[in-house]
Amino acid sequence: MTELYWFRNDLRVEDNLGLSAHACASRLLCVYFWPRQVPWCNLTGLGGQRERFLTESLVALQSDLRERGQELLVLQGSPERWLPELVLRYSVERVGVAKTPGVYEAKELRQLGELLDVPLVVHEGNTLFPAAGLPWQMGDIPRQYTPFRQGVEGVAWNAPEDVLRLPPPPGQLEAMSLAGHPTHPHPSFIVRGGTQAGRERLHTWMFRERAVDNYKATRNELEGLFFSSFLSPWLANGSLSVRRVAQSLRDYERTHGANESTRHLYSELLWREFFHWRAYEDGTALFRPHGRQPRRHLRTFEPRNFARWCAGATDYPLVNALMHQLVTTGWMSNRGRQIAASCLVNELNLDWRFGAAFFEKHLLDYDVASNYGNWQYIAGVGADPRGGRHFNIEKQAALYDPDGEFVRRWHGECAPQPEFTVDAADWPIT
Repeated sequence: MTELYWFRNDLRVEDNLGLSAHACASRLLCVYFWPRQVPWCNLTGLGGQRERFLTESLVALQSDLRERGQELLVLQGSPERWLPELVLRYSVERVGVAKTPGVYEAKELRQLGELLDVPLVVHEGNTLFPAAGLPWQMGDIPRQYTPFRQGVEGVAWNAPEDVLRLPPPPGQLEAMSLAGHPTHPHPSFIVRGGTQAGRERLHTWMFRERAVDNYKATRNELEGLFFSSFLSPWLANGSLSVRRVAQSLRDYERTHGANESTRHLYSELLWREFFHWRAYEDGTALFRPHGRQPRRHLRTFEPRNFARWCAGATDYPLVNALMHQLVTTGWMSNRGRQIAASCLVNELNLDWRFGAAFFEKHLLDYDVASNYGNWQYIAGVGADPRGGRHFNIEKQAALYDPDGEFVRRWHGECAPQPEFTVDAADWPIT
């Protein structure tokens, strides 16, 4: 019996429930489809660093599969185009995929359910709790974080599974080459894709440096080696399972004791979980300007201001520095993201979705649920009961960059510009 497993945001072999479910097949075809280029808010494609990290993650997955006698078929094109052909060509009798939030992702599954002549089995995704383990039915997930956290506090999660054995592929496979890439990680944020790199970072930050003991005090810093775990890039594309991180945290607390910082790290994992399950509930509302709010939040779209924000050429040096850091490295700290988002929404009065789309293009740790959920939170159309957050940029700079070192390093100062520019072409003809 030949089966097919379609990787999406679960680029790992270990603790991959979907992949494990197909380990008993006589032949297994492992497939990944390169992300489609969907224009959204005047943006398309992947930023250089995000593309580099994804490529490295796929190369690492390919290597892990080959160690087990398997192969990864990476294809350019839509699943709707390729999967029916692959099923026919290799006489596939069952197709499996892990569940992941997103409107396009859900649409793909609906279409493939109609196109395929074989069963399409959707497995649990990269979540701490399975859907059946939640204390609510789908459709009743709390709309705010605090009741969600309170509801799952006593819910148990399963330990990560050991590495599994896999059946061989159904013959020789040819796919797009992943060899070589022109972009290299920036020296200030060197992270490499793949499960091994993610597990090394987890061990270094949590066990070798024991930086988790100070996490609550350092998490709002703008840059540094150990102020943050930096685990989110591997969690986002599934190179690391969230259960692996939670299990490591549990092991750490058993050995060294729990404290306020270790508990705060677990609460961050629950925030990720909250946004994940809310994304299923919200559907298209996750991308509406007013979210699920009954009232509309009116915003303008002034293209020049948006371009200045993207280019890091606003009247706010700290915001400029943060945007330069993002485009150059593919990373921005949690505090930095809040400051940059607040600037776009409140100072520039722009539609939050354009900022979310720009982050989607560049962030190494982009995932649809956390990115759009956090942007809605800042804009006041999502999970924040206070109706949005407005950060005083001067106060934030004084708190987190009092000497201006971060602004200087990332070239945040720029010449002041007029808010609007007009020329003769803008004047009406009478």
